[in-house]
Order: sequence, then structure tokens, then C-alpha cells
Amino acid sequence: MISNLTAKLKESVISVLPIMVIVILLHLTIAPLPAGQISQYIVGGVLLILGLSVFLMGADLGMVPFGQRVGSTLTRRRNLLLIMAASFAIGFAITIAEPDVQVLAVQVSGAAPGIDKDMLLVMIASGVGIFLLIGTARIVLQIPLRRLFIIFYALVFLACAFVDPGFVGVAFDSGGATTGPITVPFIMALGIGVAATAARKEGDDSSFGLVGLASIGPIAAVAIMGFFSGVDLSIVVPPEKAAKAMLPLAAHFWHVLPEVVYEITLALLPLLVIFFVFQALLLRLPFQQVKRMVFGFVYAWAGLVLFMTGVKGGFSPAGESLGMALGALGDGWVLLPVGLILGAVVVCAEPAVWVLNEQVEELSGGHIKRKIMLSALSISIALAVFLGMIRVISGGSIWWIVLPGYGLALLLTFFCPRLFTAIAFDSGGVASGPMATTFILSLTLGASKAVGGNPITDAFGMIAMIAMAPLITIQILGMIFHHIGKKQAKAARAREAQP
Repeated sequence: MISNLTAKLKESVISVLPIMVIVILLHLTIAPLPAGQISQYIVGGVLLILGLSVFLMGADLGMVPFGQRVGSTLTRRRNLLLIMAASFAIGFAITIAEPDVQVLAVQVSGAAPGIDKDMLLVMIASGVGIFLLIGTARIVLQIPLRRLFIIFYALVFLACAFVDPGFVGVAFDSGGATTGPITVPFIMALGIGVAATAARKEGDDSSFGLVGLASIGPIAAVAIMGFFSGVDLSIVVPPEKAAKAMLPLAAHFWHVLPEVVYEITLALLPLLVIFFVFQALLLRLPFQQVKRMVFGFVYAWAGLVLFMTGVKGGFSPAGESLGMALGALGDGWVLLPVGLILGAVVVCAEPAVWVLNEQVEELSGGHIKRKIMLSALSISIALAVFLGMIRVISGGSIWWIVLPGYGLALLLTFFCPRLFTAIAFDSGGVASGPMATTFILSLTLGASKAVGGNPITDAFGMIAMIAMAPLITIQILGMIFHHIGKKQAKAARAREAQP
């Protein structure tokens, strides 16, 4: 238990600390934060590190084993309707509990008061549930993954063409935010459980792709919400002019805590209920395993409370203030180099990226080295954040980036090995982790306000661009691996043919 917590704490420190150092340096040099806010930011960062560590430990104890057990148990029943119904219920509940989604909903409702936070959460969770249902069915029925990606992304882009432009960025960000620290391990565990039990070919891509499919659902759901909402997002909410009264540091976080406890309890309760229902009707696990999983849920709850208290109390507000300070410098152009640096640091600091690098190196037989993988991801995500900052300054449409970006990603599926395509679409979530949602998007929102833009149309879409970069990068690396493998096989055949 202690060793597991220590490992998670190390991962969280590596993830959060580089961002904190950059912010402190910017505060001390070109973009000082308002009085007292830097101390709130530091305390918020410490709470975020502790909360993420405890939460990840709880997910390992409770949620991931639950996902694997449910996946394998449902598939052994050979009842497709039961698998699909359970997948929807679990996808819905797990998304409501996702910290990245909670943060995004708060940011969207703050930038556009006409969008109801709870309705947005329900729509995002419903989208994940429906596409998780589709994803598990595709594993059982062995439907080609590429076909589903092309069909559903074509429908998503078509739907987004008919909604208010402000909803497009929010919709694509919703798809990136769902692939966070709780959803990714749980959905991957569910997919592995289903794939391990379902009849499938040796070495196929059944164990991958479920996260990539699930992330399409929120985009479609938020687009539908935008179509029927009647909300006009062209109205800009002006930034606050007067500074709020600064509470003492401890009182400030204590003031935030009750609301966070209420929201997190409400978010995790459905998932806990589903666990006990499955335990009574399907799983029938021994008491010790049930006890261990329940403790996992308790740890996850405590971790989320600490995490969200740190985010709301210090991390996100400071990110927005920093964005406003940077946006006010030199017509905002200083945001471009800052965006490049932050993009490179975010991907290097994300623990899940290191896991992905090891996975790709193993699958490629060592041809795609971890350093090459990390460098490629770092460059691509730095460019994604750079492009996002250009949008903030210029007010350009998100369509100029996501349409060619996703178009290229889908085109590459025809040339990339199937396994790498599945991994690529799953990996969008490893880059758009907690730092992207809690800090980079907050900074982008503040920068948009400072340059006089509309945050809802100019800032949202940043998470989507970060999530889009690995779709292209990993498929290109997969094609390189495939080419190297063919050359080596040809050389081996030539050597065997020699007398």
C-alpha cells in the first residue's frame, strides 16, 4: 500500500511540478500574478499532487479490477444485449466521476453562463456510454475499427457544421477531457476483459481502440446539445473588473471544500451503486476482494476531493490570471513561445506518456525507441498548443485546424498497421491529461479575455488539439516501423536465398 502510494506520488510530482516551476518563473519575471494568488497556486498545486496520487491508488484498487472483472464476466455470458447495457451504465457513471470532465464543465459554464453545467455533464457521460456500448459490441462482433472511426467522425463533423460555432470547440474538448486518469484505465481494463474472453484472431487490435471510440461520443452529444439549446455563444462575458476580497489562505480553501465534497460524492455514488448491483447479480466476488475494491472507491473519493479543491482553490484561477497577464503583453504574441514550451513540458511530464512509449517500443520490437517517441510527441503537442495560441490571438476558426488534422489522422488509417491505428486513437487521452484541462485551458481562457476575444469560441478547442496530435504522430511512427520491418524481412529472405 505504502509503496503503491509512493509510486503514484512520484508520478504526480513529475506531472505537476514542471508546470508549477514555469508559472513561478513567469510570475517572478514578466507576468506577476495578483497579490496572494501565487500562494493559493502553490497550495492548490500541492493539493492537486496529493489528490491525484490518492485517486490513482484508489483507481488501481477498485475501479480497474472492477472493469476487468465486469468485462470478462459479461463476455462469458455471451449475451450481447447484456454487454451493451452494462457498458452504457458503466461508461455513464465513470465519466461523471472523471475529474477532467468535472473541471471542463466548470470552465464551460463559467465562460458561457447559458450552458448548464449539470446538463453538459449528463450529455458528455451519455455520449461516452453510448460509444462504449458500440465499442464493446465491435470487439465481440469483430467489426473493423478503421471503418467505425471513419463513419463516426464523418457524422460528427457533419453534426458540428450545423451548431453554433462556440459549441464546436466545447464538443471536441469534451472528447479529449473524457480520456482522463479515471476513464482511460477503467475503459482499457473493460476492453481487455472483453477481448480476452471473446473469440478473436491472434495479434489483432481487439484490446485497443475502445478509448478512441468512447472519446467520439461526447463530441456528438455536445453537438446535439448545441443544436437544441438555443444558446447564443457569440455574446462575450466580460472579464471581472473588480478584484474579489482575498480570504486568508486556509479560509480560502476551506470555503471551496463543502461544494467540492458535495459534487464528488454525487459523482461517485452512481458508480458505487453499479458496483454493488453487479456484485449481487453477476460478479459474486469473495468478501476480501469486495472489501479491497470498496476501499479503492473510498481512496478515489478522497483523492478527487483533494484534487478538485486544489484545482478550484488555486490552480485554475492562477492559470487564468497568468493567461490574462501574458495576453496583455505585446498584443499577446508572447503567448506563442510560452505555448511551445508548455506543450513540450506537458507531454514530457505526463506519466501515461511514458507508459505509452514503453508499449510502442515493445510492439515495434525495439525499432521505435522511447526517446524518439517522446521527442515526436513533444514536438507535435508543442505545435498543437502553439496553433491554439494563434487561434486565441487571431480569433481564427477551429475548423481550420481540426478538419485537416482529423482528416489526416483518418487518411493515415489506410496506410498504418491496424494495431498502431488503434493505439494512436487510444493515446489521444494520454496527452490531454489533468494538466491540459486544469491549467493550459485555464491559461488559454484568460489569454482570450485579455486580447479581447470570445473565450468560448477562441479558447475552447485547445484540449482537442492536444489530443489530436498523437493520432497523427503514432500512426506515422507505426508506418515507419512497418517499413523497417518489411526491409528487414526482405534482407533476411535474400540472405536465406544465398548459396
